Amino acid sequence: MKTASKTLGAAGALLAGAILSCGGAAHAHHSFAMFDQNRQVSITGTVKSFQWTNPHAFIELEAPDGKLWSVELNSPNNLVRQGWKRTALKPGDKVTVVLNPLRDGQAGGLFNAVTLPDGKVLGNPKPTGPINVPTPQ
Repeated sequence: MKTASKTLGAAGALLAGAILSCGGAAHAHHSFAMFDQNRQVSITGTVKSFQWTNPHAFIELEAPDGKLWSVELNSPNNLVRQGWKRTALKPGDKVTVVLNPLRDGQAGGLFNAVTLPDGKVLGNPKPTGPINVPTPQ
């Protein structure tokens, strides 16, 4: 009886672990419905921060009008495969970012491309629709 009890206890622990690990994986993925992927916006500004974090990297970019844009990128492991380095962007860099804007009109979006201070382009700047450059307000 002790063996059956231990086996059931171990099986229960494994099942609980499997359920918890699946729940975390499902929670980690999210929809991109919040981004308007039919529009692209080009923002020129100053990098405030570049967050090389999982599950997505972020660029915080200050536009000339003072508005702070939060730009979501791919995961660092995918960015490395695309030619990025953790040091690709530094606070103070003047860059132009092409993004799919947030549908709710807030200052943020999904990364498409960045033109670095030296003119190098990372990402895919090809527009999927008209590029709309916001006018300062």
